[in-house]
Amino acid sequence: MTRVLLIKLLRDLRWNLLGVMLLLGAFQFLWARVTDRLLGTITPFFVGMAGLAKLTRLDLERFIFQDGFSSILRTIIGGEKVVLDRAMDMLSIGYVHPVMQFVFCIWAVGRAAGAIAGEIDRGTMELLLAQPLSRGRLVLAHFLVDCITIPCLCLALFVGTLIGTWWIDPIQIREPDPTMKLPFRIPTNDDPEVRRQLEIQPWRFLRAAPVVGGLVFGICGLTMWVSSLGRYRWRVMGLAVSIVLVMFLVNVLGQMWDPAAWLRPLTLFYYYQPQQVIPEGGGWNVSVGGVPVPMLLVLYGVGGVGYALALVTFVRRDLPAPL
Repeated sequence: MTRVLLIKLLRDLRWNLLGVMLLLGAFQFLWARVTDRLLGTITPFFVGMAGLAKLTRLDLERFIFQDGFSSILRTIIGGEKVVLDRAMDMLSIGYVHPVMQFVFCIWAVGRAAGAIAGEIDRGTMELLLAQPLSRGRLVLAHFLVDCITIPCLCLALFVGTLIGTWWIDPIQIREPDPTMKLPFRIPTNDDPEVRRQLEIQPWRFLRAAPVVGGLVFGICGLTMWVSSLGRYRWRVMGLAVSIVLVMFLVNVLGQMWDPAAWLRPLTLFYYYQPQQVIPEGGGWNVSVGGVPVPMLLVLYGVGGVGYALALVTFVRRDLPAPL
């Protein structure tokens, strides 16, 4: 019976899953095109201007990101560890972009909120449990759905990046209009340092897949527990979205304001750092009070604990009568 329910759940999700996969892949492809445009045209121009003024790259970045809004933007895209004239760093922004994190969260919250509270809200939970199906197996079926759908989302991200990098690689620096008399030199692809900065290793983005999956699974597990406590799907979604939004804002605030930095490890988003694992030699640990903590252990651990709490809560609770 678990297999039958699993097939039903996947069939109900198939079009939503396909739509989200296409959205994730398309965004990564478009972000690769944006990266090509920035590094091939705009960035060399500003680097040349900075050289004329005897400014370093760091000086230029400090000038651009000195005010409030731009400093928030810099924080969201990865902070000072992201080198904006390096192709791999620019492409990695596509994995932490607010649009991507928004899609991850909406998928996780929407799917998990409807798993238990949604069935109760629609009045179909009694029909499900009238079958030879225990409550534990119902939770197990939803866990297996996550085990199937989350890798599909991660694969869509990577395929979008792979196609996008294939389309733009190698990134060519555009020559300025010959009619323009520029008082500075534009870097070219003949420069070995420029070629090194523009080098793309698309397969390294596959390392980010477990981190992406961990964030989605963590939010799914957390929402599943809230869903096991609730009766109405929209109330569960509202509470779960509020929790996720608070965690996101606390993480951003902690990056910008040092007195609030101690709150960051209390959020899931602190452990979502795909930009750290993509570069060669990147580590899988984050520092919590000076102690290295595996980010995957926290992300998947929160999801696992959420599912365990959902199982215990759902098995023990009394189901309300359908209205």
